[in-house]
Amino acid sequence: MGLIVREHFNEDVELGIWEITEDYDSLMSMLSLDEKDLITVESFKNHKRKLEWLSVRTLLKEMLGKESKIVYGPERKPYLHNNEYNISISHSKNLTSILMSRKKRVGLDLEFMSTKILRIADKFLRPEELDNINKDQELYHLYLHWCAKEALYKICDKVDINFVTNLNIESFCPKNDGLMFGTVNNSYMNERFTLNYFTLKNYSIVWCYK
Repeated sequence: MGLIVREHFNEDVELGIWEITEDYDSLMSMLSLDEKDLITVESFKNHKRKLEWLSVRTLLKEMLGKESKIVYGPERKPYLHNNEYNISISHSKNLTSILMSRKKRVGLDLEFMSTKILRIADKFLRPEELDNINKDQELYHLYLHWCAKEALYKICDKVDINFVTNLNIESFCPKNDGLMFGTVNNSYMNERFTLNYFTLKNYSIVWCYK
């Protein structure tokens, strides 16, 4: 299927989503990997993990119009080796996504929705956030909270953040797409963010930039 979403925001921010329908050989044929990258992808024992890894680089190539190497910092935060863009990456089930910007910080999360989140909601939500969950759209509303907190976690470099004590999502009524607001409060910052969200093919997608 390939690229199914490509959106530009604020002239400097771009979101891309790739649906993985290709097999391993097809994705490999779209890339020119060096020896180190070949060793990396072959080291994954899980076949699905190999497809995810390849699809991220294929999507990045499509968005940039060229291949670019992804490197990771100490907290497993992804970067482009030449620092040309700030990037955030997410993948779940059959979708891979990238948010990138030359000048802004970015955070992105995408999740396939299933009932398993019902068992762990109190592990990542404050009591007041739980109280504000819309029971008519419970699954979707919970996943939007989870994705929002993941996006905030990523935009803040994954440092000194507990999802319950350091991240707060303000009350909102879930729609097919819209905005919500979240705050990061830890030893490094007290900052409020606007988060964009939408749903697609039983996935929830949330991203932010600043």
